[in-house]
Amino acid sequence: MSLLEIERLTAGYGEAVVLEEMSLSVSEGECLAVLGRNGVGKSTLMLAIMAHAARFAGRLRWDGHDFSTLSTNQRVGLGLGWVPQEREIFPSLTVEENLLVAHRRGGRFDLNGIYEVFPRLKQRRRNMGDKLSGGEQQMLAIGRTLMTSPRLLLLDEPFEGLAPVIVEELEETLMRLRRDSGFAIIIVEQRAEDVLRLSDRAIVLDRGKIVLEGKSAELLADFEQVHRWLSV
Repeated sequence: MSLLEIERLTAGYGEAVVLEEMSLSVSEGECLAVLGRNGVGKSTLMLAIMAHAARFAGRLRWDGHDFSTLSTNQRVGLGLGWVPQEREIFPSLTVEENLLVAHRRGGRFDLNGIYEVFPRLKQRRRNMGDKLSGGEQQMLAIGRTLMTSPRLLLLDEPFEGLAPVIVEELEETLMRLRRDSGFAIIIVEQRAEDVLRLSDRAIVLDRGKIVLEGKSAELLADFEQVHRWLSV
């Protein structure tokens, strides 16, 4: 049984349809990459999973149970963890306070656990959220989501605007976390070749529909077919 199943999802905003009859699944411990040009529905998919976009039709299932009508907070309680593209760090809170507001009692991660994953956050724990670099803010955004003890981590363009050395550090951290903690990942990212190396499977979106999908290693080996959709 899949951890997350999306069946013929149509979603968008107001009366505007962005995703049309989309179906996909993610298994426990799997990493799925979501690729595509700007404006094709990648972020809307993440927002629809987290109940921040309107669902017009279709079903979402978690461990085989329909969660289509649950609120965002209820979905977090199930084990869905979202790291938004904007990071949404609380600027007037310290690093430590940003982490503690998301702490889930009895979860697998506490402050010490996050500081082991991101030692730099421990060094900055008393800094205010708006006094961090872009890379540190992204570490904090991921760390805060880990404090909710997710079984599925949703990452929306986590490497955007970051220096290559920070991207490499985050990639290594995500691979280690996945190996050690066993959670699944859906990652939206513009760096197609990088994310194909990180993931097990990938889908390519165009105009709100899946136009290409397959094992990441196979898509990377024949990257030209991916590039065609990304450069149209």
